[in-house]
Amino acid sequence: MKQLLLALAFFPAWIGADMNLSDISKAIGDGNADALGQYFDQSVEVAVPGAEDVYDKAKAVGVVKDFFTKNKPKTFSQVHQGSSSGSASQYCIGNLVTAGATFRVYIYMKVSCGKQLIQELRFDKE
Repeated sequence: MKQLLLALAFFPAWIGADMNLSDISKAIGDGNADALGQYFDQSVEVAVPGAEDVYDKAKAVGVVKDFFTKNKPKTFSQVHQGSSSGSASQYCIGNLVTAGATFRVYIYMKVSCGKQLIQELRFDKE
């Protein structure tokens, strides 16, 4: 019975996380930093070629916006996603094809203030 109650307690967060990943994937594929920023926590680690740091939410959106301006997205596809056992975190790995290069994208999310929010976002050139 305790296991069922525990599962039900986290059920809404996991449903929301799946919906968030769909919206996050669309925002990345569209190159929409503002839409993506809706899923950033108050501080987020962002890594783009040539820069990696922990930024406040507004600055992180600016960094990603600049990245999208320099690397116009064509398509984004999720390759793998999962969750960490024993914690309320989730990750997604995908490929972003831009006008000039392909990037491996890593997204790490965890529950913060009752919502799944992005803690880390990496764009690594392949």
